[in-house]
Amino acid sequence: MTPNPFSLWVYLSQTPLLWLTVTLLVYATADAISLATGRHPFANPVFHSMWIIAAFLLLTSTSYTTYFGGAQFVHFLLGPATVALAVPLYENRKVVAAAILPMLAALVVGCATAIVSVVVLAQAFGLPHNIVLSLAPKSVTAGVAMGISESLGADASLTAVAVVLTGIMGAIIVTPLMNRMGIADFRARGFAVGLASHGIGTARAFQVDAVAGVFAGIAMSLNALVTSLLVPLAVTLLVR
Repeated sequence: MTPNPFSLWVYLSQTPLLWLTVTLLVYATADAISLATGRHPFANPVFHSMWIIAAFLLLTSTSYTTYFGGAQFVHFLLGPATVALAVPLYENRKVVAAAILPMLAALVVGCATAIVSVVVLAQAFGLPHNIVLSLAPKSVTAGVAMGISESLGADASLTAVAVVLTGIMGAIIVTPLMNRMGIADFRARGFAVGLASHGIGTARAFQVDAVAGVFAGIAMSLNALVTSLLVPLAVTLLVR
């Protein structure tokens, strides 16, 4: 007797293994396409995986909670992946040490620019107070940004969306932008994208060059610390 296909889907959709498999297959396919295009910026595997999975969830009427029941295993690996950034950092420690002063200067300027620019623009467009606060920490990794957002009494969910969009936009435009500006130093390229576009930008930097990835990882980590200190100050001074 042949089982009802709909009943079979209902059963499978409730199992964590299904959504873990879907996530891995979609990303592997998107990454293969990205590799086939020579890592073209617009073939970013994270971006394409996001909209494909989102469309799949909409078509199957699957809630995010159900999906995350399986995808959380991938989410768990973010911690070990972040810690693993210490390996290339150690291997390139002499290069990093030689650029410590320029990095610190770029960190302060870049962090302040990322915060002030989004707050000023959001206010110029007349966005509500709560949205302005939610957008302020958009350039740091999601966990830190959401914590900052909650401490300000803003919408942490909106902050998470802004963080992801910022990361994807940075990963897409960094290579053509740097090429157009004539910036060939991978230390500068990596540090810039890591500071502005956190983890997604760092992943893109590692695809382009190992040194760029190292400096992107440093920028991502340090920016999380500095932003957590500067956002409350900027909000106090700039947000009316």
